[in-house]
Amino acid sequence: MLKKLLLYIQLIRLDRPIGIYLLLWPTLWGLWIAAEGIPELKVLVIFVLGVALMRSAGCAINDYADRDIDQYIERTKNRPLATGQLSAKEALWIFVGLSSVAFLLVLQLNLTTILLSGVALLLAASYPFMKRFHSLPQLHLGAAFAWAIPMSFTAITEAPPPLQAWLLFTATLLWTIAYDTLYALSDKEDDLKIGVKSSAILFAQYDKLIIALLQMLTLVLLIWVGLLSHLGTFYFIGILIAAILLTYQHYMIIDRNPKRCLQAFLHNNWVGMVIFFGIFTDYFLSSVI
Repeated sequence: MLKKLLLYIQLIRLDRPIGIYLLLWPTLWGLWIAAEGIPELKVLVIFVLGVALMRSAGCAINDYADRDIDQYIERTKNRPLATGQLSAKEALWIFVGLSSVAFLLVLQLNLTTILLSGVALLLAASYPFMKRFHSLPQLHLGAAFAWAIPMSFTAITEAPPPLQAWLLFTATLLWTIAYDTLYALSDKEDDLKIGVKSSAILFAQYDKLIIALLQMLTLVLLIWVGLLSHLGTFYFIGILIAAILLTYQHYMIIDRNPKRCLQAFLHNNWVGMVIFFGIFTDYFLSSVI
């Protein structure tokens, strides 16, 4: 029983929570800006739990989709479905179960947010299959990760998402494409061998340049959000630190070493964190001064 539980934990990557962090930070950006400070506790708890559940569900459906190719990729060959320790049916049941719990949580919110959650589920369920159909599956992942932004605004304001929400959505989408391209660079040689599509392959020798452009556009959009939301000094200090961290990632991938590319991908947790702490600090100080 314990061995089975550990396999389920490995399936949904609770032992590797980076995906939860990368989904959580932009969700918190949206919640704090929508609420202009600390959001209602109930909404905050629902979104934090929803992030953990949907990222875990996404991992299960991802491994289901990739069950026949993971064994040929060095980084994924020991996943439970690739080794046959868990069945495809079990992965599907995990996906359905976790998604259902997440939906029960969303039912505590308003109708608009509930309707938007259907799009989130569709994006999460379809993303893993996109690498077989087009060369930019990272765009699909970006939309899936960014969709929590308009949901956070409707949950807080009970109104259609404003311009700030869609700018944050676009910034998160571009940031996700950039960091998931770093992730794809670590698998590029294996992906080429088995015929899997990715942005790392599509961008070819221009990969580092395009990653840099995507990151610059992300920062520009975040600055625009800050101006529209009347955020102050600490927010823009957070953006500046994020810019420095993103620049450092290019030093990490200067020779496209797969391990260093993976480390650069993981480094994006700090980028999301410093932006959130800029938002948090700005609103907190505004409320006490």
